[in-house]
Amino acid sequence: MANTDSRVTIHMAASLDGFIARKDGRVDWLETSDEFAGGDTLDPGFVEAILKTIGCYVMGSRTYETALSFETKGLGWAYGDKPTFVLTSRNLPRTRDTVEFYSGDLAQLVNGRLQPTFRSIWFVGGGVVSAECLRLGLADEIRYSILPILIGDGIQFFETLDRDIALHLAEVKAYKSGTVALRYEVRGDHAEPRTAT
Repeated sequence: MANTDSRVTIHMAASLDGFIARKDGRVDWLETSDEFAGGDTLDPGFVEAILKTIGCYVMGSRTYETALSFETKGLGWAYGDKPTFVLTSRNLPRTRDTVEFYSGDLAQLVNGRLQPTFRSIWFVGGGVVSAECLRLGLADEIRYSILPILIGDGIQFFETLDRDIALHLAEVKAYKSGTVALRYEVRGDHAEPRTAT
């Protein structure tokens, strides 16, 4: 891990069978109707407190396009006024000043630009992006929300890791919606060191 107090989190919501979207990118299954009587209520104040701690977001181009589609449907921009770095080499629409497109080396972006500036860096989308973050040894923790649904096929949370990544389960919460939130610390003993800038 880097010699700074900056923290890199991978956050994702997925179906129980490990998919973050359908093959065509749709996430229509995110709204489920399950009820778990023994679960916690997701307190809006708790969510707001977590969101305030996030310094910036990093995402892939498909996640960005999904966020834009939510916005055009009137659901708003999920990332507030936080700087958002979109990893892409495609020419995508830039709808706000807080969005920056990046197509270079991921380790250089995180180590050279983001860590010196932001205490909390959240990777929020893309199986390829999440896997690359882990392959490079950039992630400190994984926050994984499992929704109560099986969709059978789609885009995997982590697209083809090339080695085992050892984790330590740090927290588990079950919510009334049937969603289970897991927080894992990435164990440094099996993660490759971050690349120098």
